[in-house]
Amino acid sequence: MKKITLFIMLFVAAISYSQSTGSVVGKLTDKEYDNEPLAFANVLIKGTTKGTTSDIDGLYSIENLEAGSYTVIFSFVGYETQEIKVTVVANKVTTVNVPMGASAASLAEVVITTTTKRESETALLLEQKKAVAFKASIGADELSRKGVSDVATAVTKVSGISKQEGSGSIFVRGLGDRYNITTLNGLPLPSNNPSNKNINLDIFTTDIVEYVGISKTFESQNYADFGGANIDIVSKKFSGSPYVSIGLGLGANTNVLKVDDFYLQDGPSYSGFDYGKAPSKPLLPYNYATSWDRQTSKNTLNNSYALSGGRKFSLGSESSLGTFITASFDADNKYIEGIYRTNITAQGTANADFFKKSYKHNTNSTVMGTADYKINNKNSILYTAMFLNSSSQDYSEYDGKNVEFPGQDIIGFIKRGTFDKTQLLVNQLLGKHKFNDLWDAEWNIGYSILDNTIPDRMQNTFVPTSDGSSIYTFFKNSSINNHRYFQSLDEKEFSANLSVSYNFNKKADDEFKGKATLGYSGKMKNVDFNSQQYSFFPETNKTTFTRDNFNNTDLYLNATNFDLSAGDSSSRLLQLYNGHLNIHTVYGNVLYNFNEQLSVIIGGRFEQIEQYVYYVSLDFPDGSGNTYAPVKFLPSLIAKYKLNDKQNLKFAASNTYTLPQFKEKVRILFQEVGQSYEGNDKLYASTNYNADLSWELYPSNNEILTVTAFGKLIQNPINEMFTNSSSGNITYANTGEKAVIAGVEIELRKNIFNFNNDSDLEEKLSFGFNGSYMYQDQDLSNIKVVTENGFGANFTYQNSKLSGASDFLANSDISYLKQFKNGKDITATLTYAYVSDKLAVLGTSERGNLIDKSISRLDFILKSNLSKNLKMGLSYKNILNPTYRRETDQSKAPLIKTADVLASSYKIGSNLSLSLNYKF
Repeated sequence: MKKITLFIMLFVAAISYSQSTGSVVGKLTDKEYDNEPLAFANVLIKGTTKGTTSDIDGLYSIENLEAGSYTVIFSFVGYETQEIKVTVVANKVTTVNVPMGASAASLAEVVITTTTKRESETALLLEQKKAVAFKASIGADELSRKGVSDVATAVTKVSGISKQEGSGSIFVRGLGDRYNITTLNGLPLPSNNPSNKNINLDIFTTDIVEYVGISKTFESQNYADFGGANIDIVSKKFSGSPYVSIGLGLGANTNVLKVDDFYLQDGPSYSGFDYGKAPSKPLLPYNYATSWDRQTSKNTLNNSYALSGGRKFSLGSESSLGTFITASFDADNKYIEGIYRTNITAQGTANADFFKKSYKHNTNSTVMGTADYKINNKNSILYTAMFLNSSSQDYSEYDGKNVEFPGQDIIGFIKRGTFDKTQLLVNQLLGKHKFNDLWDAEWNIGYSILDNTIPDRMQNTFVPTSDGSSIYTFFKNSSINNHRYFQSLDEKEFSANLSVSYNFNKKADDEFKGKATLGYSGKMKNVDFNSQQYSFFPETNKTTFTRDNFNNTDLYLNATNFDLSAGDSSSRLLQLYNGHLNIHTVYGNVLYNFNEQLSVIIGGRFEQIEQYVYYVSLDFPDGSGNTYAPVKFLPSLIAKYKLNDKQNLKFAASNTYTLPQFKEKVRILFQEVGQSYEGNDKLYASTNYNADLSWELYPSNNEILTVTAFGKLIQNPINEMFTNSSSGNITYANTGEKAVIAGVEIELRKNIFNFNNDSDLEEKLSFGFNGSYMYQDQDLSNIKVVTENGFGANFTYQNSKLSGASDFLANSDISYLKQFKNGKDITATLTYAYVSDKLAVLGTSERGNLIDKSISRLDFILKSNLSKNLKMGLSYKNILNPTYRRETDQSKAPLIKTADVLASSYKIGSNLSLSLNYKF
């Protein structure tokens, strides 16, 4: 096909014979990346405005040149510009093939090679077009244009993906955390939350990202604990000229600016590195090094600092070492207030009904370095190391009623401070080797250590005294009411991949029709969770105070007022679990190009799984454990049919599975204000059958239109559900025989106009849209839950949607680019996102489901290159500042119909920020 394209170019150029002019044509390739075609490089006749860019196959053509001598300039960002003298002969075609790279090419070389930058939107679209497999990526350039600062937000820019507000939890095609996989350079990452399978993507800044790849179809080389998407973060590597870059940012949240005082708990530092621990005598409330009372914070502005740099070192005629390092710190503050109701009955009564105020301070400190060692054109090794410290402070106050308070109309008060910190250390080594034209190999090894801690959570609860006056005292009916809590989650994970590929059935153009790959992949994860809660029970009505003294708790829990010999008491609750997840896999796949149009990948994966967990809890003080150890065969099929040069038709089908998480399989009680969660040791894996059919149209190098239909059948799906009891706790179960998902996704990127003036300066207006519509239905079986788990469900509905699933998702953006001169431009982008209603928790005992109501978001981002070295950014995010609402759907319940009840309501505020970046 490439030869045909080149022939057409030569033919078109040859018709200039009758015009007494000549042409220059040729091909650009990248000599450092296996002579891959270099697309979108600039080709210019020096001293004129006449020029072009290379196409997706690296081909270029400049026609209608008068006979004579010219100097042709070949350039591409990150590569050395080359000037080559060319003599154009009338009625002739001059062919100039140039190899490009980090250093100048010799004139004796006949192939021009240049690396396509994977940060760019155009290059990633090119990869998507050429790939046989389904491929969607969002690169650093697009993330910058849309003002995206974290990976969680980045993936929501892809069709069919949404994020849960207040967390990094991602939903893909209505499937939540348990169905997704998160990797860094293809190797798995541990989770920083015992509730989740995946690490919170909010904690990864886009400073470390070259691009994020999202694969919604299963391929045999990927882990098969999959139903939604494999999200792969590809770390930045050095390219181009040596540089050092410094970035600064300052911003504010409108909600935070409105409050007179911003409060946080005592102890954690602004940077988020502090590490607290329980005292030697933790059962006395006055022995703690930190105060029970809130502290005023003066650091209410958001800020960020970043430093990065890179350089390539030549190690000989063929060898080089590219080094890149980035370090960043980000801090942001949030304030929300609104209704907070839990444990809502079928009659519409909220057993816990509060007005909540929450002050939050989040930090992220990241250091990442890569060393890209190119031994020669056939062998390379990449080393990546990353350290990350992420922290979250949340000080919240709850004012209102609780059914547990002593009296129906009693107004109580709760204050709770939580400091959550994650430290992650990742080391990876990746190798690529090409032995000859037939054989090549890849290997990857990684080791990750994650330490997630809640080094100090504290809570106090106050209610009026029994005499009916306005005097308050401590409330103590439960261990959660007045406590200190310490939690640690340690995960250590070793992973390895090894594959060998063989190319066969060579064609006349030196390409191969087929490629067979055989590989091994494995991961061995060890998990250790430990929590200790120290609860305090001050004697009722012994210590009293006015409402104004809620924040002088230290005075009332001191050695004078809290006395174990005078009726006060304390207790310790220890809960823990530990276990491992070992997966060893042999996989294989065959790619075969039957002709220029049809390519097929057939794959299979054998997985040996062993998931073991042991736990100690209040209900099982002597401990309990279980093991799940199946062997699974997971087949996959992917086919691509090239309709023409601009259109593809793709199909994929596969069989995968979904494991329950460790926390879900342990009978441990996790308590939040007004809501508790408990695990279920009878959970087992779901089985998934997946199918996708997609049509792709590429009108130009940076335009795309795709329509994808997909369907999934999930056997024995796992869901969150209310327990069938008065406690209103939330648990997990395989709630039915099957769930069916079907939907359509559409993605469009279109240039409204795009032209260059006489000075070759660009002006461009572009539009992007992606959306998805989904149908979901799952059966709910009371009999199945009782039979398999030993507890009842009594589901309110016989059928429902999936938890976290929205019927409709949409993202759109419009961008305007204006170049004023070389190195000086401005880009303005307006983005809009919409998420329709989605199911949060399944209702039981005639209670309605909890529904998260639809939400819209509008952002504006302005970026400008003030000079070749200085960049400025301005953003105004969440302009509409909508209300986040969660409601019951009791009005739709089949038996007890009452008005829907508002469970929660709040606004997160708008964010304004200014950033500067200087590159040396």
